[in-house]
Amino acid sequence: MIIAGWSVIFVILLCLVLLISTRYSPDIIFLGGLTLLIVGNAITPEQALVGFSNQGMLTVAALYVVAAGLKETGAIHLIVNKIIGHSKSIRRAQVRVMGPVMVVSAFLNNTPVVASFIPAMEDWARKNRIPASKILIPLSYAAILGGTCTLIGTSTNLIVNGLLINESATSSLGIFEPGLIGLPCAIVGFAYLALFAKRLLPTRGSGFDTFKDPREYTIEMIVDEGSQLSGKTIEEAGLRHLPGLYLVEIYRHEQIIAAVEPEERLRENDRLIFTGIVSSIVDLQQVKGISPATDQVFKLDAPRRERLLIEAVVSQSHPMNGKTIKEGGFRNRYDAVVLAVSRNGERVKEKVGDIRLKTGDTLLLEAPPSFVERFKNSTDYFLVSGIADSSPPNYERSAYAWTILGGMVLSVALGFLSMFQGSFLAAGLMILTGCCKTGTAKESIDWTVLLVIAATLGLGNALQVTGAAGELASSLFQYADANPYLALAATYLATWVLTELVTNNAAAVLIFPIAISMAASLEVSYMPFVMVIIMAASASFSTPIGYQTNLMVYGPGGYKFTDFTRIGLPLNLIIATITVLLVPIIWPL
Repeated sequence: MIIAGWSVIFVILLCLVLLISTRYSPDIIFLGGLTLLIVGNAITPEQALVGFSNQGMLTVAALYVVAAGLKETGAIHLIVNKIIGHSKSIRRAQVRVMGPVMVVSAFLNNTPVVASFIPAMEDWARKNRIPASKILIPLSYAAILGGTCTLIGTSTNLIVNGLLINESATSSLGIFEPGLIGLPCAIVGFAYLALFAKRLLPTRGSGFDTFKDPREYTIEMIVDEGSQLSGKTIEEAGLRHLPGLYLVEIYRHEQIIAAVEPEERLRENDRLIFTGIVSSIVDLQQVKGISPATDQVFKLDAPRRERLLIEAVVSQSHPMNGKTIKEGGFRNRYDAVVLAVSRNGERVKEKVGDIRLKTGDTLLLEAPPSFVERFKNSTDYFLVSGIADSSPPNYERSAYAWTILGGMVLSVALGFLSMFQGSFLAAGLMILTGCCKTGTAKESIDWTVLLVIAATLGLGNALQVTGAAGELASSLFQYADANPYLALAATYLATWVLTELVTNNAAAVLIFPIAISMAASLEVSYMPFVMVIIMAASASFSTPIGYQTNLMVYGPGGYKFTDFTRIGLPLNLIIATITVLLVPIIWPL
């Protein structure tokens, strides 16, 4: 192996050590590794930066926008709530999300599946006070395992099938043939995660931080006419499970229902009095079928989708200090509506319009975003702060979002468009149809993940162009060329190692010709080697860099590199054992 190849291996090992032993972010580490290779002339800049024009990386970027459209319209949240419900058990939640994701990923590319589910799972975890870190790795692993069950479940299967057709001129895998080995692995993997994921996964990214907020508000909501919540119980409507929020009473015509029972059924025009912290009131804004009860909200100039919640602290020079909100004409003066008032961290129980403002009162407002810019330096307020993600979902556009997602999946599955083309077309349509605003689309893209993908693709390309990848693979094979079963095990090991270092597709392409040559020299069938490559290239669990879906959950789950190794390495070994034992039985040597 030439010096450049050894340099690449050293840099990759250095990056892995830094990921495990330091707190530097992965994008900084991998970009630093690429920089070392460029400065050291181990590879050219063009070879190092190939990942930044890679279609896979750009596809992930577009899918973030598609996922943002599904989130902004509330489309995916409705599905997640139906799938998982209001489970308080971590294990039950994991099982209820893994099953459907495995099934869906068998027929759809697993990357858009995970991209669509991540924001909804984060919100669900926070609302149900379950750490997001307990849910997101199982989400990624379930998508990977489901993808191994059909020919179209992952791009790796399609790539290997293309290589097989070129090799044999006639042979092609059936659409369900990978499932002969993929399904047993998925079942065992599901059982392993169901039994051990709760114990092995860390507690990070939880929703418990919401309770550190000392401010409490009382807010009044009304059940809209024609609301789908009418006729449902409080429990069925999901209004009992928002953390830090309590339904105090219901005003129904002239009747007041106090000490509201979970079985109480809602009716149109019911006025619901909630008390709670601001983050839970934001969650309340996302519930379809209820709106703020004050008529003033509907008199604001901007549509509700273009407004957000804002907290503002009244100063001693506020012109309405000592006046009630109603008599001071707050809406006309500020083009904003007061939804609730907190005084000394406690809720003010009077009707909003009758509350007499005092210095230090914290107002919860609904207003256009421009309110923050106009009054952040005003002497009327000590502090003005917008609350992120507080705009209600645009449920009217959810049908558009589902249609766009379905069209993307169908066009790619039928071969009309590539995944790259389909994802960019879908992202553009999400913006053009109003499912996602341009600013939201830009903010939704996780640039750290994209930089990591691009940098690791560059490192993987460096392994290939310097010949280091081929040397590593050949070294693993040279000890097994006399025994076909050892050769199968070596094929799995070589593909697995390269998948974790390079990418799944690149590993499969590198190992395929070597494995086919070995099968010919041993005078055995090449099909067992093909199936081993398919499984090993997809079953990437022990590092976050081997598979795109792992990288996508890395940041949102607040994971460390070693979290993937702790839960993923045993799963890798289990899948390897099942594959090496069953493949020669299903496809005889």
